[in-house]
Amino acid sequence: MTVRKGKKLTISIQEHMAIDVCPGPIRPIRQISAYFPRLSPTGEPISPNPAASPLALSPGSGASGVGSSAFLSPLQAGARGGGGTLSAASSVDTSVDIHSSDSDDCTALGTLEFELRYERATSSLHCTIIRAKGLKPMDFNGLADPYVKLHLLPGASKANKLKTKTVRNSLNPVWNETLTYIGITEEDMHRKTLRLSVCDEDKLTHNEFIGESRVALRRVKPDQTKRFYTCLEHPPPLPSPTAMGAALRGISCYLREWENEQLHSLEERGRLLLSLQFLPPPEEGEGDGHRGGLWVGVQRCAHLAAMDVNGFSDPYVKTYLKPDVQKKSKHKTAVIKKTLNPEFNEEFFYEISLSELVSKTLEVTVWDYDLGRSNDFIGGVCLSCHSQGDALRHWMDCLRNKGQKVERWHVLTNELPQSTCQE
Repeated sequence: MTVRKGKKLTISIQEHMAIDVCPGPIRPIRQISAYFPRLSPTGEPISPNPAASPLALSPGSGASGVGSSAFLSPLQAGARGGGGTLSAASSVDTSVDIHSSDSDDCTALGTLEFELRYERATSSLHCTIIRAKGLKPMDFNGLADPYVKLHLLPGASKANKLKTKTVRNSLNPVWNETLTYIGITEEDMHRKTLRLSVCDEDKLTHNEFIGESRVALRRVKPDQTKRFYTCLEHPPPLPSPTAMGAALRGISCYLREWENEQLHSLEERGRLLLSLQFLPPPEEGEGDGHRGGLWVGVQRCAHLAAMDVNGFSDPYVKTYLKPDVQKKSKHKTAVIKKTLNPEFNEEFFYEISLSELVSKTLEVTVWDYDLGRSNDFIGGVCLSCHSQGDALRHWMDCLRNKGQKVERWHVLTNELPQSTCQE
């Protein structure tokens, strides 16, 4: 407690450690002892201010003894205790300012407003970052230079990182900027989470993290725009199953699900947009004598795994139609340097009949080009009548819809035959 010795004011070590050190006027934090009157051995309540009148414990009891059990807050005591002031710190206000960074309302790192829209036809997720309010000051001038970066979880990497522009010297920035993820399947919308991180850009030092918000994509319905107003939070601690040990025995099922999710994310090596079109052979007297065949279009890749030390890859794509006895079915795209989201827009033609195509397997592999040493395998996908999931649906749609171009995104994995993974 603060005590007065003549005209000199001293502060106890407990109050000294409780001083609010946030920018602005120094305000002592309200102590819990200020809510309760201290009683002398004779039973008379002692006022926090010796010059003030005794505290009134109840409206009608005046200076009653221990028998009165009504507790008064410091503000009530000052108003009803005979006109005396509350503390010996004279004009120091002990209330916690709602705008100070240490109050419950203001320790919030700010709010973020954004919109999400998933377009099923194009397999794209549009993220419109609208504005943020009440961000935590990060610079010496009491402001910040905020920007927003996006990641898809699990499997956050440079490949799926998107970033807005930076708004200078503002705690209430407005972006109105749309960032788009391509190659997002409906399966991704059910199992992935979007992380939105607000950071402060510093040119001389490293950028500082302000807060983040996470949204499960399953909350977004296809072809509908959903707006979110979220409070920024500190990032959750990283799960560590090996360190938690016995404490997690009761939730082993959740741990197993988390481990499977991590393994699944490690198996994914990126996305590939393929177009297939089977052209039937022309009728007699038409065309130039071709038997017809299969057009394979390599459109683009997205979120590829980084294979080089600079955090990027130099990707290119190879296609095979197997079994390939004569070793003539190999086609290869150009190499796109230093990117994880390359656009190829190349097409290859295989002259083959429909009866032969039914027994074939189309293997599409993505590689990282390395000068002077063997190229790195990134991932691939196999399409045939024996495939599963999206690969089987794409292949069957191509065979059924003769003459029509069918496009679909495919998840690249490292589960191709060993003969394919060698170059």
